[in-house]
Amino acid sequence: MTQGARTLSIMSGLAVEAALKQTVFPAFSAASEIVPQPIFEPTTVLMRRINEGERADVIIAIDYAMDELAEKKIIRTETRVPIARAILGIGVKKGAPRPDISTVEKFKAALVNARGVAYSRGGASGIYFTGLLEKLGISDEVSKRAVTIPAGFTATKVASGEADLAIQQISELLAVDGIDIAGAFPDELQTSTDFYGAVFTDSANSDGAAEFLKHATSSSAVAAYERTGLISLVTPNAA
Repeated sequence: MTQGARTLSIMSGLAVEAALKQTVFPAFSAASEIVPQPIFEPTTVLMRRINEGERADVIIAIDYAMDELAEKKIIRTETRVPIARAILGIGVKKGAPRPDISTVEKFKAALVNARGVAYSRGGASGIYFTGLLEKLGISDEVSKRAVTIPAGFTATKVASGEADLAIQQISELLAVDGIDIAGAFPDELQTSTDFYGAVFTDSANSDGAAEFLKHATSSSAVAAYERTGLISLVTPNAA
């Protein structure tokens, strides 16, 4: 929890990290002289920390998590705003051949022919991907070449050479230097994730939190979301 009005604690999912760091945080700090203190984790990890009693001033998380927080009155429902939509894709090392993943069969072939496939076991994308492998009947084959991380950016394993392919939301893949996007998942296999922002009910700096959300829904923020591989869900305000 923040003390006073000089800092603002922000819990956020990884999908919007690049946009926040590159655009929203600098603009907010310049206008308000408040310094963001972010905690970037997968929504699943954020929810565990919240359920253990941890709080912040603002949260940006997946819609189903926000529903749960609203039901428990942990966030102020009237402050909830849509931020951005993330879709899944595959990342490769910059300059490396990009596998064709435009169809389900080509997608499967790319995975089973890769030397290493990086994905997260803790994030929403990794949980979905694990189930998808079972559905496609290639779980055993891909598991043999899996390079898993508990949380964080899977593309770091591609950048380091430990894997050929990284599975995650496109915005998260683009947050890692030296990564190209091979493509989005085929439509039949795609799933989208909507992120919302809100103020914690017991925020020590609710005015600063509200000001931050104004910047998170500004025209410059919208451009940042699109630039970092997200689909904006907001109507820009004048912040």
